[in-house]
Amino acid sequence: MVIYDSVLKKKLNFSPKNENEVNIYLCGPTVYDDAHLGHARSSVCFDLLIRVLKANGYKVNFARNYTDIDDKILNKIKQTNQSLEDITNKYINHYEKDMKALNVLEPTFKPKATSYIKQMQDFILSLYEKGFAYKIEDGIYFDTSKDEKYLSLSSRNLDNLQTRLTNEANKKNESDFVLWKFDDNFYDFSLGKGRPGWHSECVVMIDEIFKDKLDIHAGGIDLLFPHHENEASQCRCEKNYELASYWMHNGFVKIDGEKMSKSLNNSFFVKDMLENFSGELIRFYLLSSHYRSHFNYTLEDLESAKKRLDKFYRLKQRLNLLEFDDFDKNNINLKTNISKDILSALNDDLNTSKALALLDEFIKEANLNLDKNSKDKDYKLQLEQSLKELSMVFGFGFMSFIDYFQFGVNEEEKDYINKQILLRNEAKKNKDYALADKIRDELASKNILLSDTINGVIWEKINA
Repeated sequence: MVIYDSVLKKKLNFSPKNENEVNIYLCGPTVYDDAHLGHARSSVCFDLLIRVLKANGYKVNFARNYTDIDDKILNKIKQTNQSLEDITNKYINHYEKDMKALNVLEPTFKPKATSYIKQMQDFILSLYEKGFAYKIEDGIYFDTSKDEKYLSLSSRNLDNLQTRLTNEANKKNESDFVLWKFDDNFYDFSLGKGRPGWHSECVVMIDEIFKDKLDIHAGGIDLLFPHHENEASQCRCEKNYELASYWMHNGFVKIDGEKMSKSLNNSFFVKDMLENFSGELIRFYLLSSHYRSHFNYTLEDLESAKKRLDKFYRLKQRLNLLEFDDFDKNNINLKTNISKDILSALNDDLNTSKALALLDEFIKEANLNLDKNSKDKDYKLQLEQSLKELSMVFGFGFMSFIDYFQFGVNEEEKDYINKQILLRNEAKKNKDYALADKIRDELASKNILLSDTINGVIWEKINA
């Protein structure tokens, strides 16, 4: 398996520190609002990585954190008069509900920054006592000039960083960053009452969970600098080792060609998308572009992705397959040739373009073979096994074909449709074909398509 390392800017043969075990840390959300499309893309891309690692036989220890103390959260407190815990717990629950809808596997660890305050204080105090940090009127700052390797992660030039750095008046260097913000409303600390700075949170949680055994540090490309750069620098200075063996980053999300931003009113909330599209479709769409490329959301591309995913479910329908189970804590055991071929494609730095092309070809060939011999039970069982394995690898395809094609129809509408089908069946039984056709046509006018099958009448919602 090869992965692209963001620091060395090239593909590397992946070799974890423990032979059959992989430790991964993904920078999770700051929980002051609902999850947006950028959060979804990062989670889905690295969920695919975890599935691929498990299909390769690795045990995966995966941590995804929650930043639950931050300036944005404090602003939310002022706006809503709610407590920090009420706000952060609310949005953590919302986030996890959204990720579950996208078939994102549950992490091994879900550390919250507020659960590691004492460890952060010990870490910052050690940096301070070793001379890597200093105190000014508003907090404790890290002295970047003390780290000879600072900027080695992002390959930046300090002369060109003004747009990404704040320059408090009394900082020693423009690139210095806050480790601890003085604030009488928060935590007692020997260096001054306050709260942690963002850049110290993740490095401490990583050290507590993985020590010096972190294989892959992942996140959005916007985190490479300054967040990941500053994490790595603190680790070198305080712990005297490199924070991670590999750094992986997914590309930006753009909306109709513009970078996603709340200020542009184009920051899509996952919860809003889920009202109109299934979680599996959103996941499939997010995986249709390579994780390192910048992802440009358009409604037209989403509709095209649905037509492509429909083919997977048409094959499930043809085989009369309902729900599939995702794998549990055990690894994915691949037996079929198509699954192994697709895994081989994904082992090349998650080459989803090639993997999905192989999936398209497999579905096309399966339908051709079924056209030739629709009664081959052994072949149908082989197809079923293949689809189950592919669902576990990709993380989509678990739904019943009935639920998939009926998505977007509420229970009241379903009751009405089913009653109309019963009336149509009765009309056909009485040889009142004119009434039967009328009922079918009226449902069709509501974008409900009826199909008469050997198993009875089934229906689906078609795109308007």
